[in-house]
Amino acid sequence: MADPAPILFLYQIERSYRQGTNTLRILQRAELAVWPGQSVALVAPSGSGKSTLLHVAGLLEHQDAGEVYINEVPTSTLSDAERTEIRRNDIGFIYQAHHLLSEFSAVENVMLPQMVKGLAKNEARARATELLSYLGLKDRLTHRPTELSGGEQQRVAIARAVANAPRILLADEPTGNLDPHTAEHVFDALTQLVHASGLAAVIATHNLDLAARMDRRVTLREGTVVDMDGG
Repeated sequence: MADPAPILFLYQIERSYRQGTNTLRILQRAELAVWPGQSVALVAPSGSGKSTLLHVAGLLEHQDAGEVYINEVPTSTLSDAERTEIRRNDIGFIYQAHHLLSEFSAVENVMLPQMVKGLAKNEARARATELLSYLGLKDRLTHRPTELSGGEQQRVAIARAVANAPRILLADEPTGNLDPHTAEHVFDALTQLVHASGLAAVIATHNLDLAARMDRRVTLREGTVVDMDGG
């Protein structure tokens, strides 16, 4: 039986930016394949192109050359509406700042993306409650973001990112604003969720201890993705 295809495949991605009269080459023939249920740590210093790679992978930004395959579908020639549809249905995003809506409770923040997608309110609430309970927030459902700790806020953001059952999860320094102890709890919750739901996850982090718990570790060198595990 043939091996399954990666759900996310970045093929020879090129990305440059103009800075005055100079051209900054951020990604150079970068390649990365991620399979369902696999967690990949992207470990690289600031300014190396981590965020750019995640933005290209998440169809938030167009590459200059190369191709992004989502579920074996090339995306470079898709319309903006088609790219938006893939982002809405297949990709979840988590950022360093949680970006929760302050006027809504934890459960309402997780319900909103589901209702935007067309799910009935009672179904969205049931799904949000299940996710938040899984992440240890069963007793915090009705609390607003200002009533939650930093770690609790980030766990709500994780629940919101996976509320629509995406197939790919992209996280940019999701524990960067948290103290080490809280970061560990949030990271454990995130990786448990990835494996339980069969998500393909790429998580940018500076934390080598947390990265060591993930299935694979890669870095960026001169714009190219390099495997840190030697395999």
